[in-house]
Amino acid sequence: RYVNGHAKKHYEDAQIPMSNHKKTEKQDKVQHTVCMDCSSYSTYCYRCDDFVVNDTKLGLVQKVREHLQNLENSAFTSDRHRKRKLLENSSLNSKLLKVNGSTTALCATGLRNLGNTCFMNAILQSLSNIQQFCCYFKELPAVELRNGKTAGRRTYHTRSQGDNNVSLVEEFRKTLCALWQGSQIAFSPESLFYVVWKIMPNFRGYQQQDAHEFMRYLLDHLHLELQGGFNGVSRSVILQENSSLSASNKCCINGSSTVVTAIFGGILQNEVNCLICGTESRKFDPFLDLSLDIPSQFRNKRTKNQENGPMCTLRDCLRSFTDLEELDETELYMCHKCKKKQKSTKKFWIQKLPKVLCLHLKRFHWTAYLRNKVDTYVEFPLRGLDMKCYLLEPENSGPESCLYDLAAVVVHHGSGVGSGHYTAYAAHEGRWFHFNDSTVTLTDEETVVKAKAYILFYVERQAKSGSDKL
Repeated sequence: RYVNGHAKKHYEDAQIPMSNHKKTEKQDKVQHTVCMDCSSYSTYCYRCDDFVVNDTKLGLVQKVREHLQNLENSAFTSDRHRKRKLLENSSLNSKLLKVNGSTTALCATGLRNLGNTCFMNAILQSLSNIQQFCCYFKELPAVELRNGKTAGRRTYHTRSQGDNNVSLVEEFRKTLCALWQGSQIAFSPESLFYVVWKIMPNFRGYQQQDAHEFMRYLLDHLHLELQGGFNGVSRSVILQENSSLSASNKCCINGSSTVVTAIFGGILQNEVNCLICGTESRKFDPFLDLSLDIPSQFRNKRTKNQENGPMCTLRDCLRSFTDLEELDETELYMCHKCKKKQKSTKKFWIQKLPKVLCLHLKRFHWTAYLRNKVDTYVEFPLRGLDMKCYLLEPENSGPESCLYDLAAVVVHHGSGVGSGHYTAYAAHEGRWFHFNDSTVTLTDEETVVKAKAYILFYVERQAKSGSDKL
């Protein structure tokens, strides 16, 4: 049967050899659950948590591959014809594509869903539209991972192959390069997804995953790999040569600075005060994004036009994050002066703002039995997000350095973290696009501001503008 773009078939007495898998007396009679990726036709076994590297005696795996390839070719031809017809006949798109009196072609490329991989696609499309971050990777020299006899052949990565033959940075670079070439309707990121499976075990398989969790893992692993060598040249040297990224970069997470920390890195000051003796403790914490609670008084509001009470805004969420808070009994502070745990208060200040401010709205909350979603609409600005009032030393900031403009928004559609669907809105050269896996459509600002944002990417404003502030 076919589910979410991939085939799932049960093989009984298949005797499929699994790499790095210890055989047992009953293994040959075990019923394996196997998934096949339509785009690469590689096969993955849920039971063994590994890729299938050989076929059965009857050639069952190859038969499924051939059947899937025929289905995909048919579906892709039909989809390409439908999209071409839509672009030719849509008067809305024709109007939106007119720039300076001339009509330009839609150059954006979608990302194929490899089986519940919309969480990855939404993050990749968002990051690809953060110009400074994306350009750094696109300008890196290519690394050829396969050569000699294996050149041009597809590699089925398994856990037994070791980590030295995969590069997250290289596959990430290739994906970003493919997204704005305009040469195809949709790009299949299967090579990147295999590397993700290889180095991030939490994301193996085809279950729906949390987009924010994936983003954090992706940035962390890019940061770690970037600290290594690149064709004999240290990546930190490459970063230092780019003065626009290295200048005034004080945020360093887990070692030396990279483009990840130079772009997304900020610093928080965490102040804790003992309510008994008044002792104050200060700690500086680096961050790549800020996770903001939606205040409890807004959590029952589900639509933008709901009239009972004020609308929740991004300012409300930021204020809730930075306001003075009294810690509850489960978070008692160990006071060094009192020599025991005491009641205390906590407050966050932003000591250093990043070039790209990533704000994650905490829409998923655990209850006694399940994880619920907070579906409240949160109003957010497209331009002029002013972060000055949240700074520790606002007097040391310039008039424009605290203003941010929206670059991308990730939206979760549905009711739960393990289900639903992710899409992204992003601005590119003054136009807004909606990225829904393989489908990319032009949209307008009015549609973007109505979205129930899950992750917001704001870029530090460089030039003065007469935009309204938040």
